[in-house]
Amino acid sequence: MIAVVTDIHGNLPALQAVLERIDQLGCERIISLGDITGYYAQPAECIALLQGRDAIQLLGNHDKYLVDGSGCPRSRLVSELLKHQEKAVPAEQLAFLSTLESRYDEGNASFVHGGWRDPLDEYVYQIEPDRFPNDFEFFFSGHTHVQCKVPLGDGRVYCNPGSVGQPRDGDKRAAFAVFTGDDVELHRVDYDIDAAAQAMRDAGFDEERLWMNLYEGAQIGGRIDKITIMESTA
Repeated sequence: MIAVVTDIHGNLPALQAVLERIDQLGCERIISLGDITGYYAQPAECIALLQGRDAIQLLGNHDKYLVDGSGCPRSRLVSELLKHQEKAVPAEQLAFLSTLESRYDEGNASFVHGGWRDPLDEYVYQIEPDRFPNDFEFFFSGHTHVQCKVPLGDGRVYCNPGSVGQPRDGDKRAAFAVFTGDDVELHRVDYDIDAAAQAMRDAGFDEERLWMNLYEGAQIGGRIDKITIMESTA
């Protein structure tokens, strides 16, 4: 069994809880779909944990911002938070992130951070069978922070494991998926949100809005996201 995680975003307590559950389930391997950095206070610790488990790791858009030192073109807030990330992530970990790709294919499954049109930065909010390549049976992507498992027809399945570190689907529990090779299981696990909030305070952040969304399973600002299943246009 393969545990598929994504969008950890420096939330160490959430990742620790997910890894504990992964071990209980007996997963042999971990694939991380990217954005291990961004938003929360402990990205270096999260990177080290996954490196220690020899996880296959993909590059997310937040990881790319950090590697490039470019900031986020969509959000001034994210760019401000990246200044902490730049100090928190050591050079050797930045070098590691710079080697990562945003897509990984294995057997009957394809894994990306964003989508198959743009593996780094496409948001798959609308699930249309036509947007997925025909070469695989199972498709996994992150980026939206919305957990789902959607049959695409002809035996194909799309899955977003949901976010470990910042769920946005109205469920505050950390999310991940397990891929058995012929099926996908969705999982949620409670974690110590208070500890994640305290880590932000300890890092020098005093705006509660930066972490209050974690108690709601929402974006910063309180928006709840969802995906829409569309009919094929073929």
